[in-house]
Amino acid sequence: MRRINFTFDEATIELLEQLAEKYYSGNKSLTVRSALESLAAHTGHAGWVITGYTPIVLDQQVSCHTCGHVYPSGNTLYRPVFERGRGPSALLKLPSESWLDCATCIERSAN
Repeated sequence: MRRINFTFDEATIELLEQLAEKYYSGNKSLTVRSALESLAAHTGHAGWVITGYTPIVLDQQVSCHTCGHVYPSGNTLYRPVFERGRGPSALLKLPSESWLDCATCIERSAN
């Protein structure tokens, strides 16, 4: 652990004290950490990122998640593999719907 000194205006100090008391048993360090983690998650930098794709041979007609093009049974689409990480397109939570992308959309997103 390292000690870092901050200078806050009075309104920020009051807000920090209120949040620390209400949610973190008065622990201001934990309050600041939680606020920074929340900010990172809500600005799209921390969350779930796509780290690869798994090919899936379709057994029924499916639409590409990204472009919406319909692909018939027998075609190959790609299921994204998600890991916790940071990136401009990071998701706050894992998608609950089925997600398959076509090769064209994957290639576009890589550029």
